[in-house]
Amino acid sequence: MIERKLLLQIIIKSKSVLRRSSHTGLRSVGGTAVVTPVYSKALHFGDRVAIIDESGSYSYNNLYGRAKKLAETIEKEVPGPGSKITFLSPNSSEYIVAQWAIWMAGGVAVPLCKSHPLPSLRYYVEDSGSVITLATPDLAEKLYPLENKVIEYFSTNETKSDVLPAPAPVKLFSSSPAMILYTSGTTGPPKGVVLSHGNLESQANCLISSWRWVESDKILHVLPLHHTHGIVNCLLCPLNVGASIQMLPGFDAARVWSALVNNEVNIFMAVPTIYAKLIEYFDKTNMSSSTVTNACKGIRLMVSGSAALPTPVLERWKEITGHTLLERYGMTEIGMALSNPLDGVRVPGAVGSPLPGVSARIVSWDKNGNEKVLVEGEHGFVSSENSEPGELLIRGPNVFQEYLNKPEATKKEFTESGWFKTGDTCKVENGVFRILGRTSVDIIKSGGYKISALDIERILLTHPRIQDVAVVGVPDPTWGEKVGAVVVVSQGQQLTLQQLR
Repeated sequence: MIERKLLLQIIIKSKSVLRRSSHTGLRSVGGTAVVTPVYSKALHFGDRVAIIDESGSYSYNNLYGRAKKLAETIEKEVPGPGSKITFLSPNSSEYIVAQWAIWMAGGVAVPLCKSHPLPSLRYYVEDSGSVITLATPDLAEKLYPLENKVIEYFSTNETKSDVLPAPAPVKLFSSSPAMILYTSGTTGPPKGVVLSHGNLESQANCLISSWRWVESDKILHVLPLHHTHGIVNCLLCPLNVGASIQMLPGFDAARVWSALVNNEVNIFMAVPTIYAKLIEYFDKTNMSSSTVTNACKGIRLMVSGSAALPTPVLERWKEITGHTLLERYGMTEIGMALSNPLDGVRVPGAVGSPLPGVSARIVSWDKNGNEKVLVEGEHGFVSSENSEPGELLIRGPNVFQEYLNKPEATKKEFTESGWFKTGDTCKVENGVFRILGRTSVDIIKSGGYKISALDIERILLTHPRIQDVAVVGVPDPTWGEKVGAVVVVSQGQQLTLQQLR
């Protein structure tokens, strides 16, 4: 088995989306309507606690004031609205400050990941056309080798002021690019997914209404902040309604259990691997089943996503906590598209039905590339109780604008009528959508990441002792799939597992 850490450095990828007209190609989502960005909501929530992180507790006023101050710095450094700005921050209030500041200055936010190696960071900075990079002091040094101006911004030790400045004057339109998240297909370098302010507003609003987010909610945040799951589901949703976020610097099983058992939060979202690790910790430490079950009655929502949830994990989690995890389906390019219900039956292995504003289709393709519609669905409607398997297509205001500077790649992922091709095989079973796997068998999903078997094969074949190799996904209850490699060693050579790693 190839070491997972090595593989994730080779490729950590996903898939994406866009709306286009059948006549002129790309078009902006939502036209020129003015949007109400998340940071402007802070004006209504004032002294409410927005976030609790390792350094303290921060109100909405505090985040807004710090972001406004940073926005003034950004405006002096960039040529104007629409400038791409990369930023690197720990999982803390600093992330929100940078994101809001970039938007206040009319810029496009490009989040970086602190665990990515320097070559990956360089690619994202250069490919996005970033004009400056924001970084917290603890992470700035990592970026100095890059040929891009690095601006260090607020440390969490500075004096916190809750004096609210004047509102940011910039107007943001639904078609204005807001964020670029990096993902890729099965081959080639990562692609920048351009999401507009209208996209983000749609993606957040459909979850706010379906999962009934309210001001009194408190979510525990343990996810990476360069993926849709951690950004839209766990940040934009609570911040849009005035809820509170308890943010850990990363996943820690003991701390997660402490927050859940001590009723510090009432919402938790994670990938299946995290739930498997929490179950493992529960079993090893002999935690009290009755204490956990009783405490978890105070949690109103637990969500699993970014990868298929193994049924044994779902069932064991229900035994421990009394909660049936809510499974949903989404991608970088579309945010969330399908969801099991907040109330009602959640079918194991299924991802429910379309969220508000989202249209879904399952189609089959003939040898000439012509599509046959097998089933159609919208919020509250699915055209058939059961269908044959086919490729899942998605359309709606949630769908991204374009792949940055890649018009041909963008065009390839859409049908002539403007439906985004997800690359996932799906069917409707008893009225709900069930994802069967990637249409391309060369994609392995491990721990919420999509990993290209072809890229790993390409790297392994550079080893002088390897003659041939086939990389496959091996089912695993914790990771969903682990990456396995069948290696043919060159004649007369030997290769140990440690040498391969």
